[in-house]
Formats: sequence, structure tokens, C-alpha cells
Amino acid sequence: MDVRSPDILISGLWKAYGPVEAVRGLSLAVAPGRLFGLVGPDGAGKTTTLRILCGLIKADKGRCLIQGHDVALQPRRVKSVLGYMPQRFSLYPDLTVAENLRFFADLFQVPRAEREGRVEELLAFSRLGPFQRRRAGDLSGGMKQKLALCCTLVHTPAVLLLDEPTTGVDPVSRREFWKILGRLRDQGVTILLTTPYMDEAARCDEVAFMHQGRLIAQGRPGTLAKLVRTHLLEVRCSRPLQAARLLQGRPGIGTVHVFGDYLHVSTEDPRLARKVITQQLQDGGVAVQSVTKVVPSVEDVFVELMRK
Repeated sequence: MDVRSPDILISGLWKAYGPVEAVRGLSLAVAPGRLFGLVGPDGAGKTTTLRILCGLIKADKGRCLIQGHDVALQPRRVKSVLGYMPQRFSLYPDLTVAENLRFFADLFQVPRAEREGRVEELLAFSRLGPFQRRRAGDLSGGMKQKLALCCTLVHTPAVLLLDEPTTGVDPVSRREFWKILGRLRDQGVTILLTTPYMDEAARCDEVAFMHQGRLIAQGRPGTLAKLVRTHLLEVRCSRPLQAARLLQGRPGIGTVHVFGDYLHVSTEDPRLARKVITQQLQDGGVAVQSVTKVVPSVEDVFVELMRK
């Protein structure tokens, strides 16, 4: 167990926009060198939380600390250790990759003696070296995100806040981006990110689920399955969408969700559910390949918590 003080500490955070309460009593802590995922639907309060942490907006109540520095009272100290990458990072499309990095190095007042070495290091780290003379506006979506991350890292922040950094990025670029995040975490950088992708949440050291501004669950991805009290059956069949319609509301069947070419069915009684699944699908002309009991994934836990 890490006994050091958390790099990110949020205590009793509240923020409202008129009658809409975006964040309601949020408290959480992120230990040093951890990759922490904040997950929730649109409007859950994730982006508002990150904007408060980096000082862009003020909280109505509560306290936020970054490496022991109060975000509201010590903004300069916070900015010196913090890197923030919003959903839409403002790269300069007419500047090249290298020129964007040098511009942000100037912006963050990186000492001139360190600047060129830092730029070269980031180009190699992100594998953008071969593209350093290409205009940012001509990069692919995945390369733009990697450049945006490098611009965020140019002043070597100890804590990173990333707001849905891979949204709209192709699968290959997402994997490359996550390899970079893994290397940063291995170097001791603390990362708090929001993501709509459950497979990405499963890669985090710890995950917190938000709903309507509140924290509804938190834990390691491997232990979150304990939050689901029902049994889960994975159903492989010929026509998943038709199968889901056939099973909805049947005796012994709880929730039914389609995951690509298979279903996840929750149930209090697995033996009864197996019989119902097999009978209903056969009667409906759907071929059943297998019905297997499985451990709930992060996505299953999230779906179940949202249903409740």
C-alpha cells in the first residue's frame, strides 16, 4: 500500500451551473504514480471536475489539492506541476510539429538550455520525429492527439489531467496512445483521465464511476466485479439482436445487453436462466452455440450500476 500523500485530493466538491448541479459532493484521492480513470455518461460531471482541478473554473464548495498545493489558493504552484489536455486541444495548424512544441515550451517558460533537448526527447518518445516538419493541420487524428500530449508534457509535469484523450481516434492510434500513457506511469507521472471507453477503463490502476455529479463506485478494475450481486451468463448465438428481444422480460432473466456478436444476461438463478435461454432462442429460431458463466467486466459493472 502506498503511504505517501495523494498527488490529487478532492474533498467535498460541489459545482452548479444555475439550477443544474454538475458535481455534487465529490471526494476522491489519486496516489502518486497511478493511472486513474474517471468514467461516466455525458453530463456526469467529469469535465467539470477536471476544469476545477486545473483552475479554469471555481468550485462552489469543497477543496482540491495537487501535490499538496491548493488549487484555489496556490494556482501558480499548481500550474508548475500540472499538465492539462482538454478534449479539444488548441494546436496551431499552420505550425509544424516541432514549431508547436517550441511554442508551448516558450509558453511554459522552459529554460532555453533545456528546450531543444526536451523537444527532441518528446519527438522520439511519441515517434513523431519523422513528422516534425509536417504542419499540425495535416496530421491524422491520432497524431494530433500525440502532439497535443507532447505539448502538455513539454514542461515535465508530475501530474497529468486528460479529458477523453482518445475520443474519435482510430483503434491503432488509441493503442499507441495508451502505450505512451503506460510509459509515463512507469516513469512516476500521476495521470487522471476521463474516458467513455470501458476497455480503456479496464487498463487503469483504479476506476471511479460518476453519475449525475456523484461518485457511485470506485475500485481496481479486477475487484469491481464484486459490486455486481447477480450472476452473469455470456450467450453466443447466431442472431444476437433477435435473441435479446426474445429474452427480455422472461422468467429468471434480469438485464440483457448485446456486446457485438454475443449477449450478457444477468440472473439470480443461473440454472433456470440457462433453461429459459436455450428454450426461448430455439423456439425463436436462433441457434445457440454456448451459454457460459463469466466474471463481470468493467463495462458490465458500469451498466449494472447505471441500471440501479
